[in-house]
Amino acid sequence: MADSLEVKNNGARMDVSTALELFSIAGSLNSTLDLDFLLQKIGAAAEQLLDSEASAIMLVTDDKKNLFFKVASGEQAKALKTMTLPIGQGIAGYVAQNRKSEVVNDVKSDPRFAGKFDKASGFSTRSLLCVPMMFRGELVGVVEVLNKRKGGYHDEDVGLLSSLANLASVAITNTKIISEQKNFFSHAMEILSAVIETSKPRMDEHPTRAAKLACAIARSLGMSDYDYRMLYYAGILHDVGYVAFKNPRLLAELGVTSPSEDMHPTFSAKMLEGIKMIEGAIPFIRHHHERWDGSGFPRKLKGEEIPMGARILSLVESVEELRMMGLRGDGLYSKAVQEAKEGSGTRFDPKVVEAFVDLMAVPEGIW
Repeated sequence: MADSLEVKNNGARMDVSTALELFSIAGSLNSTLDLDFLLQKIGAAAEQLLDSEASAIMLVTDDKKNLFFKVASGEQAKALKTMTLPIGQGIAGYVAQNRKSEVVNDVKSDPRFAGKFDKASGFSTRSLLCVPMMFRGELVGVVEVLNKRKGGYHDEDVGLLSSLANLASVAITNTKIISEQKNFFSHAMEILSAVIETSKPRMDEHPTRAAKLACAIARSLGMSDYDYRMLYYAGILHDVGYVAFKNPRLLAELGVTSPSEDMHPTFSAKMLEGIKMIEGAIPFIRHHHERWDGSGFPRKLKGEEIPMGARILSLVESVEELRMMGLRGDGLYSKAVQEAKEGSGTRFDPKVVEAFVDLMAVPEGIW
């Protein structure tokens, strides 16, 4: 009954189910990073709302010279994914160049129509509506719907498609920003890892090995996705405090004149404080030299007072030292298992030891 109700928007009709779909799309912008999924939803909503046979979303290339198909509906749409349209050519290129919407209810009579896309996809375009996607004055791309089933496209249709284009432009821009941030963060982690490797002798590849082994143990213990991710960051960065040992400015900021070995976990934690993306890793880093029996540092935490990620890193650090001493192959693995077992219940959490010993039955590819 409710689905048969209609509401008006800029003079055009839409049923309640379509309106709810639009609200769903808007809500999805901040809840998913799956851009293709969002754009497919926007394209499907455009087809339904504007009673059209097909839709397409085209984005601007990085050099701002062409448009390429990001999403297109129809069985033969895959053929379009490899094709580009120079800005200024075709109806979509005209819309992109002039940043104004176009309604063409008889494409065969419009000299701008680029028939090569119909030929490639097997689709026969009769009419189309194309609107630009803008974000803060910048062109993101264009959205178009094709072949209105009843009658032609009208001015009120432009407003509806423009609203959808706004949603698409926000989704695309958000995804691009997040992708760039992840790219920067990934490269920054690689640089920090390289710096840590130079802070002490025999530290080559220690950060990445520690992170990999710690995460393997965490996975076998069923650690949550968030803590697992934070443990990876902690594995890479737990020894960054050693960098301060040779830097007078950093030592001064930390209020230390003569650093000692037992200060490095605290140094590491303090140097990384304030980075929101890894804040959950800080407790793992600060306490990775605590011991299960309470005899560790910096705060002599005991048993389950020690964060699980720190308990895992404590064992990882210990067996990593064996590798740094020059042990390799089966000798390394057998010695690491022996050390873990001997420290179970005193230095190490017995559950962590058990998980590590199980992993060392087949260590290749893990450590």
